[in-house]
Amino acid sequence: MSDSDTETRPVSEDEGEGLEPHHDRDNRLTPDFVDAVLDHVEDGDAEGARELVRPLHPADVADLFELVPGDRREALAGALAELLDGDVLAEMNDWVRDEVLRALEPAQVAALATELDTDDAVAIIEDMDEDEQRAVLRALDPDDRAAIEEALSYPEESAGRLMQRDLVAVPEHWRVGDVLDYLRRTDGLTNDFWEIFVVDERHHPVGTCKLSWLLRTPAKIPLGDVMQREQTLIPVDMDQEEVALRFQKYALISAAVTDDSGRLVGMITVDDVVHIIQEEAGEDVLALSGAGDGDINEPILFTVRTRLLWLVVNLGTAIIAASVVGLFQGEIAKFALLAVLMPIVSGMGGNAGTQTLAVIVRALATNQLTSSNTWRMIAREFRIAAANGGSLGLLIGLGTFLLYHNPMLALTIGMAMLINNLIAGLAGVLIPIGLDSARVDPAVSSAVFVTMCTDCMGFFSFLGLASLLLV
Repeated sequence: MSDSDTETRPVSEDEGEGLEPHHDRDNRLTPDFVDAVLDHVEDGDAEGARELVRPLHPADVADLFELVPGDRREALAGALAELLDGDVLAEMNDWVRDEVLRALEPAQVAALATELDTDDAVAIIEDMDEDEQRAVLRALDPDDRAAIEEALSYPEESAGRLMQRDLVAVPEHWRVGDVLDYLRRTDGLTNDFWEIFVVDERHHPVGTCKLSWLLRTPAKIPLGDVMQREQTLIPVDMDQEEVALRFQKYALISAAVTDDSGRLVGMITVDDVVHIIQEEAGEDVLALSGAGDGDINEPILFTVRTRLLWLVVNLGTAIIAASVVGLFQGEIAKFALLAVLMPIVSGMGGNAGTQTLAVIVRALATNQLTSSNTWRMIAREFRIAAANGGSLGLLIGLGTFLLYHNPMLALTIGMAMLINNLIAGLAGVLIPIGLDSARVDPAVSSAVFVTMCTDCMGFFSFLGLASLLLV
């Protein structure tokens, strides 16, 4: 086949008519397709619904459940029960999956769990109620139950929950030919692996060997001569975010997981880590805004409770900022323009603080900011704040002078803008670093304190300078 035959090219209008009817041009399920499936379900035509859904990829079936209103998912799950395999559940949104699982019997959930790798099975079972969890575990085979119970014994969001138990490990005294014979003749080996773990007599990992090396090496060569002894080992209790950072830093495809004694107990693959990176990044962004999980499928009451708590905290900080304004009621009464201009100072300080905060939280999350470069980062952000504050101060000062023809008012707001930007820069650095040192997640708590600092100092600097220079 020539290169031109394999090139990706735009789809014309005429060719677009030949696309599969259940997807639009952005590879999303069309509203007409979703409605057609629901119509079959409502008419009691389960077979018709299955015929429509059967060609879909498991990820698309999961999308179908997420697009359907919550009160119709149970009926859809009943109609598509025979198409609901482990791969579909693994792709499903957590909230939607919980709703679907509640519509299934424990034996059905257990049957689905046995189709999955241990890490995916654990992801399905760990969020169930305790009674449902026990019922599903009782329905599992003893070996599967033991593996899942062991995984559930590890902390949430740890490598132990994330790892797969199915891997290929061979002794270091084997030759390449022995390994190839083992792979060809042994039934029940995992199907998806990219490297083989080499272990000593205590089952401690001593190296790894890529499949490509094995296939290109003569059979008589000792495995110890071709394996790579340097490897990244993941402790079983390591937080999943740290696991993702190690995969990213060392460009790993898979990595061995070891217990407290150093024994090989599982492996983590990059496909699991990609999901974790996306999940952790989303959590940090949502935490900064106080939006909770931010999932459009979560119950409304849960969302209200999560957001309201954050808003109540912000109400408290707003009251503190308002009390600062209250200290200068007399000055504002004498010079009404102060009430017009002071929100500009606090608002710009808040924006500057948010910028710095976002950079620092990301640096902390990715281990770019450590104790070795903390002071350098503080100095860097202070210089940035000074440059930005000076520039904004000149702009707002010039604009105020041209608008109101009052040089002292222009000087006041310009100086206040510089001061508040410096405060915003320092708060955006020092608050998340301080919280991180105290073992408090800076993504969750920093925004409240940074906003309080910029609001209070914005009002205090502007009104305080006004009381000295204008009133």
